[in-house]
Order: sequence, then C-alpha cells, then structure tokens
Amino acid sequence: MTAPTSPIVLDLSADLVDLTRVLCDVPSVSGEEQVLADAVETALRACAHLEVLRDGDAVIARTRLGRASRVVIAGHLDTVPIAGNLPSRLQHAEGGDAGDDELWGRGTVDMKGGVAVALSLARRLVAPTRDVTWVFYDHEEVEASRNGLGRVLRNHPEWLAGDFAVLGEPTVAGIEGGCNGTLRVEVRVPGVAAHSARAWTGVNAIHGAGEVLRRLTAYVPRSSDVDGLTYREGMNAVGIRGGIAGNVIPDECVVTVNFRFAPDRSIEQAEEHVRELFAGFEVTVVDAAAGARPGLDAPIAAEFVAAVASLTGRMPAPKYGWTDVARFSELGVPAVNFGPGDPLLAHKDDERCPVRQLHVCHDALLTWLTTENLARPTA
Repeated sequence: MTAPTSPIVLDLSADLVDLTRVLCDVPSVSGEEQVLADAVETALRACAHLEVLRDGDAVIARTRLGRASRVVIAGHLDTVPIAGNLPSRLQHAEGGDAGDDELWGRGTVDMKGGVAVALSLARRLVAPTRDVTWVFYDHEEVEASRNGLGRVLRNHPEWLAGDFAVLGEPTVAGIEGGCNGTLRVEVRVPGVAAHSARAWTGVNAIHGAGEVLRRLTAYVPRSSDVDGLTYREGMNAVGIRGGIAGNVIPDECVVTVNFRFAPDRSIEQAEEHVRELFAGFEVTVVDAAAGARPGLDAPIAAEFVAAVASLTGRMPAPKYGWTDVARFSELGVPAVNFGPGDPLLAHKDDERCPVRQLHVCHDALLTWLTTENLARPTA
C-alpha cells in the first residue's frame, strides 16, 4: 500500500473494530508516521476535555481534572514493513465459535489494536476517576536512539509523569508486569595466525572459543521474584565470528552473548555478573537496557489487576522481553504491558488479532478508569 495523499479523518466514536481497521490501513512504517500522527492529533484536538501536545510525530493528550492520581496509557503508531498484508480484513477464526472473528493485517497485533482501544477511551472518558495522559508515539520498531517515547522523555519528561503506566503492547489481553533487562556483549578469544598446513605454529582462536561455549552450556540461569512475579533470566550465545580465509588459522574469535536479566538487577550488576562468568576473556559491552519493576504492590496497580481479573480471571505474568515500560521506570513510574493480540504473531505475515481481545482490553481499562476503590473490599 502507498501512503494516502489527502488527510485522514479518524472517527474516535466509531465501532472499535472499524477504528482499528482504519488505523491499520494507514501505512505508518517507522519513519513514515506523520500522516497517522496528524490524524491522531486532529481527532484528539476535537475533544474539549483534553490538552493536546506534540513532539515530532509523538502526540500526547491529557486530562487536567486535579484527580489524586495520574495514569499514563501509551502506544506506538509505527509498524514494521508491510508484507502484502494490508488492507486489513475481518475473518472468522477457523474452527472457532460464534464471535471468534479475527482482524488480519499489519499492525493488528503490534500495536494498532492497542492504539485503537486507547483512542476510543480518550474520547469517551471525559471525567475519569484518575487523570489520564494518553501517549501515541513514533519510531518504536527501529533502533532505540530514534524511539519517540525516549525522545519525549529527554525533551519533556514532565509530559510522562504519573503514578502508574500501561503500555498497550500485545499480551493476549493479560497483564505482563515490568520487563527483563537486556545486555549484549562480545567475548573475544585471542589466537595466533598461521598457515593451516602448519597449524602447530599458531593458536586457533575458534578452538579456544570452546571454553566460552562450555561456560554458557554449564550456566544455570536464575529465577527471581520481583513484586510477586517470577522473572526467568537467560544467558545465550547469539552469534560467533572468526577466521579470514580457508587456509589461515584464525587469530581471533568473537562470541556475542545476550544476557536477559531480571529487573531486580541494574545494568551495572548485570555487566559485573557477565564479566565474572567470562573471567579471563576480554568482554566488551555493545548494548544494554535496564529492566523495569512492575510495581504491582501499589494500590493503583492492584486496582488495575482487579479490573482485568473481573473480566478474564487472569492474574499478572512477567514480561520476559524488553519493552518501553523500562522508559517509564527511568522516571520512577511503575508500568505494565497490556494489550490485545498474541505477541508471537507480531511482525508475521499472518499477523491477526481476535476481536474479542480488543473489547476485553477496552472494557478493563474503562472499568479501571471509572470505578473508585476497585480493589478494596467492601465493609
């Protein structure tokens, strides 16, 4: 699909499925979000109860009601490249029961379904029981340095202030709290170059990398309880390189290792742990991002858990992958992931989201934002 040449009009009062389809059918591959961001800004400015702000192609809208607490609900507008899977289509799930319709197309899972839920509620919730900041941002699917939420955090951190945050990443309409951190390192194994016909005159660095792999094979990752959720760590080789020619003993081999660490470790602690594991080798950190605690012990979080459980019966689970909830953690704002769609289908050519999950997420957030003391027992 090509980008539209005329402005897009979003009807935030439309049926939730129809709104999701309109959002999906506006191409917004990372770097090409402006048309959709313009449409989102225009639609939100038509809501008299919202103050609307913009930074690049990130649009922020917020209530100013003086409530005792503020929540931030965020979602990204961009998608990975289209793979012949637009325009979107509504299809009955094969073998499913009545009502098991699925919305197919790029962005249905990651994450325009979640964006549609937030936009629909932003218009509807004129007087929520908590003040709400709605965030719709750009460049999530590319390198972190271009991330729109990170840019807003740098330029206008006060725009993202709150007591709790919800990121609409796909979670099959269940709460996934916080996220693991990630650390990627290169472990260098030295050798001595030589002609392969006279290998005894050199030292084979690739052979020496066997010790690095042995330590990884023997490594037992820990599990850690953080705010009532059990996070599983992982330490894995994700790449290896070495050698310059078919007749040369390699003088260097580099093993790339990715450590996914629980949010009770800092980046510094994670790095120290990795260096201890590979003591005796040169270790270079090439990428790192801190995890995020879910903060589910806070009363406002407990009320959100209660709202979701009342509709699904499901309790929170940990988020093992890294997401932008970690950016809220930088501000001291506990955050969870909660959105429609199966993350295993994100970025796939057959990306699709059950319609039922759109409504579950919408109704859970609506209940949470309109009900006082949801999680507190009555006398």
